[in-house]
Amino acid sequence: MTDHDGAPARVAGDVTVVVVTWEQRDLVLACLESLARQTVAHRVLVVDNASTDGTAERVAEHFPHARILRQTSNLGFAGGVSAALDVVETRFVALLNNDAQADPRWLEASLAALAEPSVVAVTAKLLLAERGASAEPGSRQAAAVDDPTLNAAAVNAATINNAGVVLLGSGYGADRGLGSPDDERFASPVEVFGFSGGAVVMRTLAVKAVGGFDADYFMYYEDTDLSWRLRLAGWHIVYAPDAVVHHLHAASSDSQSEMFAFHNERNRLLTLLRDAPLGFAASRIARFALTTASLAGKRLIGRAVPDDQVFRSDLRLRVLAAVLSWLRVTLRKRRRVPPGRSRAEVFHEWAGVTERPLNEAG
Repeated sequence: MTDHDGAPARVAGDVTVVVVTWEQRDLVLACLESLARQTVAHRVLVVDNASTDGTAERVAEHFPHARILRQTSNLGFAGGVSAALDVVETRFVALLNNDAQADPRWLEASLAALAEPSVVAVTAKLLLAERGASAEPGSRQAAAVDDPTLNAAAVNAATINNAGVVLLGSGYGADRGLGSPDDERFASPVEVFGFSGGAVVMRTLAVKAVGGFDADYFMYYEDTDLSWRLRLAGWHIVYAPDAVVHHLHAASSDSQSEMFAFHNERNRLLTLLRDAPLGFAASRIARFALTTASLAGKRLIGRAVPDDQVFRSDLRLRVLAAVLSWLRVTLRKRRRVPPGRSRAEVFHEWAGVTERPLNEAG
C-alpha cells in the first residue's frame, strides 16, 4: 500500500473511510488504490457483503492495513454502513462508493470544511467517470489509475454526477447538478440539504446520535433519510468543490432494474413517513396510490403506458404493500429523532431549494 508519492501510506488519524462492496473485486481494488494516495492519514474499513469473487482475499493481499468486516449475507449499502458504524471509533467517518475513485485531496478538503463546528457532513463533488477503469493492481489499467495525470485524463471531469442532494417539492431526493457541466455554478462551497453516500465525510458521534444509517433501507435513500434526521437535530451539511471524487455511475448497480425501482420508490415513501410533516407524507402516499390505479386503468383500456419499471402496476402495488407493512415500525422510528427543529420548518426551508450561501448557515 503506497501513498500518492510512492511512499508507504500513512494510516490511523481521525477519520475512518468505509467502503461497502459486494461481488465487485476489481472496482473496490481501484477504489482502495485511490485512498492510498490521500494526503491525510486515515483508517480504511472494507465491509464485504459476502462476496464470492475473492474480494476479501485480494483486499487483504494488496491493502494489509485495511480492516475487513466480512458479512455472512448481502446487507446492501445501508446495512453495510450500519455494520461499519458499530465498530468505527474515530472522530470522523467517511463513505466512498466501491465504484468511485477519490482525488488525493478528497479527505483533506472535506475535513477542512468540517472545521466549522455547526457542519456535520461534507459532501464531495462527484464527477461522472467516462470509462470502466477498475483493474487489479499490477495491470496496465491499474498503472493508469496509479498515475494522477493519466487518471485525470481518463474521466470526464466536465460532468457533474452529484454536488449534494436536493429536496424537491415532491418529496423526492435528487442529485444536485446531475448531468450539468462542471462550471462556475459548482466552484464554490455552499450549504445543501443533504449529502450523497457515494462520497461524504461526517462527524461520527453526531451520526450515531440520530440513529445512524437505517439498515432496513438496504439501498437507496438511506443518505437522504440520514440527512433529514441530521437537519432535524439542527446540523448543517456543506458541499465542498475541492473534495473531488470520480464515480463510475451505476457500475455496481442497474438503475433500470426492477430492484432499483422497487427500493427507490419504497424508500422514498418511507423517508417521507419518517422525516417529513405527516400530512405531506400521507398526501404523497395517496398520490402514489392514485397514480397506480390510473396506470392500471390505462392498461385496461389499451392506452399507452411508459415501459419504465416504475410505471408497472404490479411493482407499484408491491411498493404500497411494503410501505403498509413497515408503517408501524416507521412511525415508531419517527419518534426517535432527538429534539431540535420541526419537520415543517426543515421542509419549508429546503423543499425546492438547490443551495444556500454558507453565510446563511445558522
